[in-house]
Amino acid sequence: MANVMELVNVTKQFGSGHVAVNALTNVNFQIEPGQFVSVIGPSGSGKSTFLTIAAGLQRPTSGQVLLNGVDIAQQTEKQRLQYRFDHVGFILQSSNLIPFLTVSEQFKLIDRLAHQKFQVDEMRQLLDRLDLRDMDNALPNELSGGERQRVAIAKALFHNPDVILADEPTASLDSQRSFDVVDRLVSEAHDLNKAIIMVTHDERLITKSDVIYKIEDGQMTRQTPVNNA
Repeated sequence: MANVMELVNVTKQFGSGHVAVNALTNVNFQIEPGQFVSVIGPSGSGKSTFLTIAAGLQRPTSGQVLLNGVDIAQQTEKQRLQYRFDHVGFILQSSNLIPFLTVSEQFKLIDRLAHQKFQVDEMRQLLDRLDLRDMDNALPNELSGGERQRVAIAKALFHNPDVILADEPTASLDSQRSFDVVDRLVSEAHDLNKAIIMVTHDERLITKSDVIYKIEDGQMTRQTPVNNA
């Protein structure tokens, strides 16, 4: 199966001359549709740099960032912005819900930004899948932390993106809710044939990963998942 996203010999350097620092060095990464891939590493290892480059939020110093075969590293900022909107979903450390909008209004805003009719049936199907039925009119502060993150997952899936990037998606949750959110992400990857990348420092959460990559000092290595060993 073809890779939906691939990083090829990606290096990201900050500064120049004797103060130059490589945040990433010759990183190679790939993910196929239907895979749940974890990227682990300690604070300062290069995880955030990897994520922002994979998202097209910044360009690598060298190397390719391929999304469906298109090198987004070579696109203009306007092209990358449109590509992110069309093809990439994001789940952040906090649910990032707008506090004064109901669950339904969060989705309606996405469609308004896309200049299209509100896809209410698609929203309800996603909310049903994630056990959020009948929560259309709830405000974020009326939901539990786990429910807010499940709404964030639904939002990330809403426009049927090719790849979803989850940045420490359980950082604000307790252990049980963290495991539940990861289980949901694994299910969405496998059941909906989505490529989902989770960046985390918490190695307790990676046991159900299809592939694991580890970053240390900007160097990325592919690991053997425990469940596949």
